Amino acid sequence: MEGVMAHLLSPGATGASVSNNSCGRAATDPWDMHRPSRKRRGLPQNSWFDYKDRIDYNLWEMYSLKIGDKVIYPAQGLGVIEDIQEETFNGQLVRTFYIRLKVNNTLVVIPSTSAAEIGLRRPVSQKNINKLFQFLRKCSVDISADWKDRYKENFDLMKSGQLEDVALVYKMLFLLSQNKPLSFREKKMLEKSRELIISELAAASGLNPDKISARLDQCLAGCLKDLKSGSAS
Repeated sequence: MEGVMAHLLSPGATGASVSNNSCGRAATDPWDMHRPSRKRRGLPQNSWFDYKDRIDYNLWEMYSLKIGDKVIYPAQGLGVIEDIQEETFNGQLVRTFYIRLKVNNTLVVIPSTSAAEIGLRRPVSQKNINKLFQFLRKCSVDISADWKDRYKENFDLMKSGQLEDVALVYKMLFLLSQNKPLSFREKKMLEKSRELIISELAAASGLNPDKISARLDQCLAGCLKDLKSGSAS
């Protein structure tokens, strides 16, 4: 599983590149393959997001993207489509996106046929911002798990690239950090999950990231208060 995250972070990875490396084929059922089981995590089977606001990993929706559109690249965050070309990959002519990642100004090249495998999607819509904070406040997380199991679970959640999954990771690690110091890897994951949440919500709302950050802090303070109240009762 960790190889997929390496794929997301590596410039020459299958399905995305910053050079002329060939790109891999899309998964047959990318949603099932890349999204951690909601049943296993004890979450509702239907996400609270309106999935019409997402790229549902098919070619029809890939063709709705245009130059200048904002997209979310898993584990990297916000990007902007700088160019779209028809190029040949694995003997097929496919629509290819040139995406500039905001986090490090890297240009990645993604054929539409690999967008599902990578997890490329649109940012959440503005109307779903309040839903994110409601979800973050109410969702339950388990901070008692063995660190190896916890890290693997969080790794899979981060890899999915879906905002509520990233929010789960952030809440879990934030609450855990209030009880004991995090390991180096978990501390980095906490920082990354926070960064991804703030950057996407700022892009969706048009608000200054500092305002999103302050609201996020307020929300997590409420979560911590709820946790302490539950422990005292």
